Amino acid sequence: MTKAELVNSIALQTGYDRVTILNVVEAAMANVKKSVVDGDNVYLRGFGSFITKTRKQKIARNISKQTSIVVPEHKIPSFKPSKEFSNALK
Repeated sequence: MTKAELVNSIALQTGYDRVTILNVVEAAMANVKKSVVDGDNVYLRGFGSFITKTRKQKIARNISKQTSIVVPEHKIPSFKPSKEFSNALK
């Protein structure tokens, strides 16, 4: 499902116009992104959690040059679905 399809689906369910729904979806995504970038976790009960994970430093190989490089520690965004969400997929 694309963002446009999501907006259309919500507009049909709620009766609001697509422009309003698009603004709400954009604002929600922007707030989730800002919170995760700032290091805060976002918990949506019954849906899941958007969290920040830290990947430790590691040594990787450049196969074409046969050299080793150090990949520094870095943070990545992650999504953990709720138990209800996970059980719905089973």
